[in-house]
Amino acid sequence: MNVWLAAIRPKTLVAGAAPVVLGSALAFHHHELHLPSALIALACAVLIQIASNFINELEDFKRGADEHRVGPLRAVTAGLITPASMKRASWMVVGAAFLLGQPLVFRAGWPVLVIGVACLVAAWLYTGGPFPLAYKGLGDVFAFVFFGVIAVVGTYYVHTGTWSADAFVVSIAPGCLAANILGVNNLRDIPTDARVGKRTIAVRIGATGARLLYTVLTAVAILAPSLILGSVMGAWMYLPLAAMPVGIIMTVLVWRRSGAELNTVLGGTAALYVLYTLLASMALVMSRVHAP
Repeated sequence: MNVWLAAIRPKTLVAGAAPVVLGSALAFHHHELHLPSALIALACAVLIQIASNFINELEDFKRGADEHRVGPLRAVTAGLITPASMKRASWMVVGAAFLLGQPLVFRAGWPVLVIGVACLVAAWLYTGGPFPLAYKGLGDVFAFVFFGVIAVVGTYYVHTGTWSADAFVVSIAPGCLAANILGVNNLRDIPTDARVGKRTIAVRIGATGARLLYTVLTAVAILAPSLILGSVMGAWMYLPLAAMPVGIIMTVLVWRRSGAELNTVLGGTAALYVLYTLLASMALVMSRVHAP
């Protein structure tokens, strides 16, 4: 059981859950929150993240990408879970996410079905298929689009049945922070990824470039939504800026550490993501409660 728990990669689940929380908080701000939909969307997002992790582990095993990794142990490569078992588990989780999401389709219509199917397909295309995104340097773009824009905007649509520019602005932070979680992982794995032909962004632009990208994305994530929405929604929207000290600490550590030392930075980046999500969600809720 502990082996499967490790394969789920609990620390990464924030990347799936946080955008749903933020999209639901924005719906609350606009007086459109539908709590059952929020809970279902949250469960679906976590399941899609788990499926992505399972498929990632299986496909990386097939390509030999985990043979000399310095990150946490991968169960399939270590022989603790067979490839066949991981494949079955992946299909089970994908099926569960699809079935659980049907009430959302019933509520909000075919766009939600398209979004859900696209997310499930993307979970496979990230490291699988004839053009694996992670191996072509598109993983960071994938993270921003699917764990930022699509997740937040899609969640908001489930609640309201409408598209929103505010939802796009809110999606900037989770997109950037999800890309940073992946970025730290790829920075750590530059030597092993390069060896097996996994041309991540970090491999392509080098360690210095990857660290600079992390710095920029951290600043954009924390600053941009507050600066854009603060003048419209009120002073509460500046609350997420309180996450900046943690962002600075993580950025300093990214520049000072390498190899296995980055494992703690990976956890710290996930913790920053959680902190930002809590602050931004509180800001959206309180800006409604204290609206004039």
